[in-house]
Amino acid sequence: MVSVMTSIRGVNVHYQIINPQAEKTLVFLHGFTGSTKTWDPVIQSFQGAHRIITVDLIGHGLTDAPYSVQRYSMEEQVEILHDFLEARRIPSFTLIGYSMGGRVAIAFTMKYADMVEQLILESSSPGLLTAEERADRRKSDHLLADHIEKDGIEAFVNHWENIPLFDSQKGLPDLTKEAIRKERLDQRVIGLANSLRGMGTGQQPSYWEELQNYTKPVLLITGELDKKFEQKAYAMNKRFQCCENIIVPSVGHAIHVENPQTFATIIEEHLEFI
Repeated sequence: MVSVMTSIRGVNVHYQIINPQAEKTLVFLHGFTGSTKTWDPVIQSFQGAHRIITVDLIGHGLTDAPYSVQRYSMEEQVEILHDFLEARRIPSFTLIGYSMGGRVAIAFTMKYADMVEQLILESSSPGLLTAEERADRRKSDHLLADHIEKDGIEAFVNHWENIPLFDSQKGLPDLTKEAIRKERLDQRVIGLANSLRGMGTGQQPSYWEELQNYTKPVLLITGELDKKFEQKAYAMNKRFQCCENIIVPSVGHAIHVENPQTFATIIEEHLEFI
């Protein structure tokens, strides 16, 4: 795997690429507090020879973390990703997104559907349906961003790793938990805070009404222990025109972390039938 930095729209973007000469491309987008590293166990489990690109989203990993909140808007992140792929001369690909990265993947697909051969979403959503829900979420996201800036990364990570969404990760091997914690601790205060302010769930547009416009294959993957996102996937499945919904037993929100081998197998089997 090759690690590369490139400048896109005035932002230094970090990405990793494997099998660069392969014909078919998979693009992976991580979640909040994540980076390209989150996908390493999944990629190691892949049997096929796809070109695989993992990207650090703005404010995360080694990609720049600007001080301007406007640079973190969902619309701007979509354009950065679009220009990045155009510069790499990758006209079409399978787009895979987890949680926050899944929201970016949906936003990208709704604007550049011709580029996305198929969409794979892990524990994600198209945003919140009502203006009231979005306003409430913006308040909580901004409050959390303020706490990150006030208390620092370590205090935030101590809080974040103990929220109910990640309860199922407490039983993971110690080495896995240490790797997850290190990935979170390596983030920057301004990057996480501005990500919440700029492209948090309450700040982004709602894409629920647009899902029916995407006619190509969609795969939704959720964990059996993550009932909230299982219900979101059920609702999304009814809106997409060509959609499969898979629930993975005995795992929670981050299937790719809790069972990377199964996650990789699901994707590879899905690709075989497309």
